[in-house]
Amino acid sequence: MPATKDHIVTSYSDELVALAQAIAEMGGMVEVAIENGTKSLLKLDRELADLTILADQRIDDMQRRIDDMSVSMIARRQPMASDLRAIITAIHVAQDLERVGDMAKQLARRSLKLEGMNLQPTFYNGVKNMTALVLGQIKTALDAYSNRDAAAAIQVCNRDNEVDAMHTSLFRELLTYMMEDPRNITACTQLLFCAKSLERIGDHATNIAERAYYLQTGKQLSPDVQEFHRTQIKA
Repeated sequence: MPATKDHIVTSYSDELVALAQAIAEMGGMVEVAIENGTKSLLKLDRELADLTILADQRIDDMQRRIDDMSVSMIARRQPMASDLRAIITAIHVAQDLERVGDMAKQLARRSLKLEGMNLQPTFYNGVKNMTALVLGQIKTALDAYSNRDAAAAIQVCNRDNEVDAMHTSLFRELLTYMMEDPRNITACTQLLFCAKSLERIGDHATNIAERAYYLQTGKQLSPDVQEFHRTQIKA
């Protein structure tokens, strides 16, 4: 009997590791999708845009795989405490990553609508800078999740204000271009939609960070906790 019990425990542990690896793999796919979606936009690269759109299907498939793994483990293993928290958190993180994949796909689709429009490079600077910020947020949030780093999770949440501020700044900049020359309206409108997609990616990064904090501490990341940590940093 002890040998059988040890085998079951080892098998269960392997399943938890496999679930964590699946989240890491999906996170890597999403990061590539963001990078490719933005590159297709900045370079008006139709081939890269098409690849990004097709890659979204693989991201969706990965989410379904993680859901199936999680439901199966709950049904068969009846996990408790931290194990149950890890499985439930994985389901939520996979949902956020799937939505980020959708946003990357939207960036690629917008690039197709901009084909043939001669835009000055300055029009894209704001989008490029915002992409760098939200991609950093996603990477840090995923690292916080995989490393169970509550402090890093809090930092991601605190930086969401920077994403929002950059989105507001980019909105005003593009609006100015439209007012200066009505011929810019169509292209700038598409870029405004791109900026909104990037802002939503930032929100999902915050969601993942909150899941990471919950995974490690078993507590929800409240505004009070974030403010306390911010005060500690200033001190």
